Amino acid sequence: MDKFKNKYRIPSARLQSWDYGANGAYFITICTQNREHFFGEIMNGEMQLNEIGKLAEQYWVEIPNHFPFIELGNFVVMPNHTHGILIINKSDGYNAETLQCNVSAHATHATHATKNEQMAKISPKSGTLSTIIRSYKSVVSKNARLIHANFNWQSRFHDHIIRNAQSFENIQNYIANNPLNWKEDKFSK
Repeated sequence: MDKFKNKYRIPSARLQSWDYGANGAYFITICTQNREHFFGEIMNGEMQLNEIGKLAEQYWVEIPNHFPFIELGNFVVMPNHTHGILIINKSDGYNAETLQCNVSAHATHATHATKNEQMAKISPKSGTLSTIIRSYKSVVSKNARLIHANFNWQSRFHDHIIRNAQSFENIQNYIANNPLNWKEDKFSK
């Protein structure tokens, strides 16, 4: 394990050779902190969303309004996590600016410029999966905490790059059937 500022750093779970702003389909899972049931409950194989669950669903549906190059595949809000497919479909002319620290050419201190350059390298870039999920988690958190002050997400999210049509279909079906299979779901515990 690497250390940063004398603390252990958990390495990224992302595929290092992949551009997460590239066109493709991604299966996303985002869990609540400690898998607490903030979104509602499963009754008779159907998800019954509470007020926070309805927010999580609403803001997922609105992702393409804020990121027009995103298409949604199946998604579901479960009691303590969300599953969804995000499809990045940027046209050839799409030009995403990066969300990074601005490095001034006239920096007064060399160390300040070096820190900015380092931050620019590690900061999420606009139009990537990380910025989309960060925005989603942020808006849900902000509004959910008005209802339940202790609402929190798990710090990361899981992604799976969908590589072919059969995998896409299998994941679509998994998401659609997730409420029916809740008792066997690894997240239900």
